[in-house]
Order: sequence, then C-alpha cells, then structure tokens
Amino acid sequence: MTKTTRVMLAVLAVCGTSAAMAQSSVNVYGRINTTVEHQKIGADSKSVMNDNSSFIGFRGTEDLGNGLKAGFQLEGGFNADNGSGEGGGGLNFARHSEVNLSGSFGTVRLGQFYVGSYLATADYISMHNHDTGTSADALYAYVFPEGNQLSYRSPEFGGVTAEFNYGFGEKANRETTLTGFGFDPANAVGGQHKGAFDAALNYNNGPLGLGLGYTQAKTNDAGDSLKEQQLGLRASYTINSLTLGAYYQYYKASADAFDTKRHAYRLAAMYTLGASEFHANVGRAQGYKGDLDNLKTSATQWTLGYNYNLSKRTKVYGYFTKISNGDDIGYGPVTNAGDNFRSIAVGVRHLF
Repeated sequence: MTKTTRVMLAVLAVCGTSAAMAQSSVNVYGRINTTVEHQKIGADSKSVMNDNSSFIGFRGTEDLGNGLKAGFQLEGGFNADNGSGEGGGGLNFARHSEVNLSGSFGTVRLGQFYVGSYLATADYISMHNHDTGTSADALYAYVFPEGNQLSYRSPEFGGVTAEFNYGFGEKANRETTLTGFGFDPANAVGGQHKGAFDAALNYNNGPLGLGLGYTQAKTNDAGDSLKEQQLGLRASYTINSLTLGAYYQYYKASADAFDTKRHAYRLAAMYTLGASEFHANVGRAQGYKGDLDNLKTSATQWTLGYNYNLSKRTKVYGYFTKISNGDDIGYGPVTNAGDNFRSIAVGVRHLF
C-alpha cells in the first residue's frame, strides 16, 4: 500500500467518523435549586437549608434517517444542600429514565417519567418554583404509579397534542394516593400494583392554554381491589405582563371496604416587571366524602413569592407558604394529622 493510499484511507475514515457524530448528540443539563428557610410544623419551629428537586440529566438523539430518530433521557436527583443522592442514597435515575423513537407519527417512550395528566394540569399552574420544595402543590392527587411505562405522544395538530400512558403492574407494592393521610383508611393503603392508564390533552394558541388529564390505577391488597381515578382540567391565559392560571381536580377511590371522593382546585397569578416576577397562588382541597365523610379532611394552601431573574438560567427568589390542615389530614411536610405548616424561604436556582 502506497503512502498516498494510506493518507486517502485515513481521510475517508475521519470523514466517516464525523458524519456518524453529526447524526447523534448527547447533552448534559440540570438544575441546582437551594433555599434557606424558617419553618413551623405544628408547634415546632426550625431553620433549615432545603433542596428543591435538584438534578443532573443526560439527553441524546440519533438520526436514523427517513425522519426517524432514536433518543434517551436520564435524570438523577440529588440533594444540593449536602451533595447526597435524592432520598439520602446514591445517585440514580429513578427521577426520569426513558428510551424513545420519534418521527412524523409522534413519539413512543418506554421507562419512567411524569405522566401527561399532571404536566397538562397542575404543573402548568406551579409557576413560581416549578412545583418543587416546601411551596410545591401539596393538594394535587398524583394517581399514576411511576415506572414500567409505555407512552405515546402525538404530533401537534392545530395547537393540540395528546399523550397516552400505560403502566405495567410489575411493582411488588405501592401506596395509594389517598393524599394527606398518615394512616391506613380501611386497610387499603398498600398493595400489589395491577396496572394503570393515563391520558392527556394540551391546547396552546398564543396567550391561551388548556389542559385535560385522566388517570386510572388499580391496586390489590390482600384480596381487596382498590380502584383510583382522577380527572383534571386546566386553563391559563396571558394578558401583557399578567399570567393567570387555574386547575380543578376530581379524585375518587373505590374498594370493597370503602368508597370516597374529593374535589380540589388551585388559582395562580404571575406579574412580570422587567427582571422581576410577582407570584401568588391559593389551593383548596375539600374534605373526603362517602365513607370518610365523618373526618375533618379539608385543607388550604397559599403562597406569595418573588423572583428576580439575574439571567435566563439564574434567579434569586423568596416566598412565604402556608398549609392549613383539617384535624384528620396531614398535607405537606407534616408528620401528624391536624398539624399546619408554614415556611419563609429565600433561595437561588441555577439551570445548566
């Protein structure tokens, strides 16, 4: 082989490698979000440093040709206040783990991720701190048992997108969504996950946004079959510097031992002035009805917040949040039913 031939082969190899690299990409991204807070839980007060769902993620795509792409996304949560893994363990990807195929037909996803009903409703309304930390929405009932999910997301048609999720019943046990209970109503809190379904619609057209989400999940606990359902509706509208949003959720749990249902809603507002954002939201969960009607289970949560955006990726902020619980319920970061919660917080959030 001549020297010229070897050079030509080397050039071709480099060109081939560059073409392959151009067809795929991997990005690193994440969020570090930390607050210093003075909290009151029941009668106890304390000052703490708190993590607000910090994470590091990896996202990649590969162009397979003819409009078809393969992709993945991995997110690992960690505690920004002390550097440990989320929940005190090591770093893992339990927060988000998926592989997907996409094209003109839409996107097919497999793994673990937030389902469309939550993203179409409650997530849109949590504008001040991305539904994280102690000011996160404590009243929304997240019914879908995460993990082992098969999802389809449609292309956009006239501002409308649809998403469908199915959860395979592979988990040995799960807790039901009887949100706020620190006890087991009628021995139906834990059990074998028997499958779940979730559907969502989003409509976005300029300043107007609408969302609809439905979830159904089944659990079998010592022969007692429990069926949970939720239906959520959301509307948002932007008028110049003012954004208004609201959602409503209906939740129902049916079992051999008991039946109950509950209504919840939240109103939110954001006003922007230069780099400043002024936030206010209030949520209300009505008491559980049916077989739990004799208990005092209603609750109210409200938050006032201020964000100052130092850049598109970095902000400093502060908020005051409070959760007032009924005597027999414990929404939010409380241990005992009937305890109330409040926090005054200042923090920094950085995206990368």
